[in-house]
Amino acid sequence: MSLKNKKYWLFDMDGTLTQAMHDFDAMRHELGLPVGVPILEALAAMEPALAREKRQALDAMELRMAAAAAAQPGSMELLSHLQDKGSMLGVVTRNGRQIAKVTLEACGLGHFFAEQSIVSRDCCTAKPDPAGIHLLLSRWSAEPAEAVMVGDYLFDLQAGHSAGVTTVHLDVDNARLWPEITSVSVNSLHELTQHLV
Repeated sequence: MSLKNKKYWLFDMDGTLTQAMHDFDAMRHELGLPVGVPILEALAAMEPALAREKRQALDAMELRMAAAAAAQPGSMELLSHLQDKGSMLGVVTRNGRQIAKVTLEACGLGHFFAEQSIVSRDCCTAKPDPAGIHLLLSRWSAEPAEAVMVGDYLFDLQAGHSAGVTTVHLDVDNARLWPEITSVSVNSLHELTQHLV
């Protein structure tokens, strides 16, 4: 599948634009959440008052990690290439908005993304729901056939597939998971850039 003519590019943040550093099991343990249940889904199932308290603790935890974020190898080259081609760039993340902005700035990628092109759990239902992708496509007046969602995890690919966009799996471990919802699989962002030249 050719990616060269795609104009609208949406990226997951953690593990895709940035190097993976979240230990979700340790985070669940620290928050007192059940093992094996995604954090946001566990919080959504709680009483509102308790969920609010846990969400504040989660935000503080993520903010500490955000300040130490490092760019994924090849991210600067890929984003520069896409920007030079006139592509629209967006982020769809399960993080909070402030955390996303701090993370992108900490790893030197913030200047690639307009404020309104960073979609977080604060403004719509988090992935795997495609709401964030739909929101950006609407803001850009773009059709799904013109767009690509790049991510490293199942939720990214599910959201992209549900939204009808091309999905790119950043599969650094070459595990070849989720082929049924992956349009293109790459082992690095360098490899993805090579698909575009």
